[in-house]
Amino acid sequence: MTTVIQTIVILGGARDFHAMDWYRTVRRVCPTREVIFITDLFGGEGYTDLSKPGDKIYPLVVIDNFLFSGQSRYANIWRNLVKLALLPVQAIRLRRILEKYPHRIVHAHPMYYMALCLLARVEYIGTPQGGEILIRPLRSRIYRFFAEKVLKSARALIVDSQQMKDGIKSIAGVNADVFQNGINVDEIVRHRTHNKRQRVVSIRGIEELYRIYEIVEIRNRITLSTPLTFIYPFADAAYLAGLRPLFGVHDQDLGRLQKDEMYGLLSESLLVISIPRSDSSPRSVYESIFAGACVAVTYNKWIDVLPPCMKLRVFVVDLADGQWLRQAISYAQKIVDTPFIASEEALELYDENRSIGKVIEKFY
Repeated sequence: MTTVIQTIVILGGARDFHAMDWYRTVRRVCPTREVIFITDLFGGEGYTDLSKPGDKIYPLVVIDNFLFSGQSRYANIWRNLVKLALLPVQAIRLRRILEKYPHRIVHAHPMYYMALCLLARVEYIGTPQGGEILIRPLRSRIYRFFAEKVLKSARALIVDSQQMKDGIKSIAGVNADVFQNGINVDEIVRHRTHNKRQRVVSIRGIEELYRIYEIVEIRNRITLSTPLTFIYPFADAAYLAGLRPLFGVHDQDLGRLQKDEMYGLLSESLLVISIPRSDSSPRSVYESIFAGACVAVTYNKWIDVLPPCMKLRVFVVDLADGQWLRQAISYAQKIVDTPFIASEEALELYDENRSIGKVIEKFY
């Protein structure tokens, strides 16, 4: 009996680090399989196109030129309206592309692309984002209604935390499998430097959810002379404009970095701060730890499952304590002189070659 080798199809945005990293890791782990990427977004709103020569990418109706030139709340609303309006057209386009690949596995990242598969009557594996499960269903009954249908229709659901698994069970009554998205351990190690660790870095998106204002405000309030470095995958223009007058003269706003640039910066960072209102499994925090930095975080359930070698570099802060930033810096100064050495448990959980390899073995 002949076994049919299925083409692996990743459906998502070509400006989305998570989707593109997943695509590249699958290609690396499955060199003998055909792996393609289908997208409607390459850039737009100031985002960088993450595709590279040699990527096998099929475009849907590309919406880059219909979007705002920058990132903001209104840009998000407009993008969602454009995507919603084009759903029927994109569904037809998706089916036409997939006709070339009758033997395939389709993995959609995140919820919009899962909905697109549902409308196109294409079987799919889905990976929703944290906010799509943990925040939006609580704010909108309409969103929850459609999310339930999309989640129930998936052949399988892959999430990165027990919190996400529980959220999906609550919304749709279906089970999801927990696998870490993983991080590129080899690349992080390759970009390590021996520069003195001095930077205090804010690494999350510049918007209200990630409480960047609270970081700047406490630094200024306790008259701490430590400069802050801001790197972020996206920014709400209005939120960022309100922050900039609070920046110190030596603060650095570096914006969105390429991965190699980010890894180099993390390797010279003393402390990386991540204090969002809600978090599922923060990949950038794991990258910071493997790069040798200490991280200051608010408590979330993902901390409980960290291996000891990683947990040692985590300082859990209480935002009600007016000295939390000073305490975090003091803790980091004691920790980072000891090089980070990942345990076998940490590599098994967070090395993307291993974690995504398990997904391939089970679902692809």
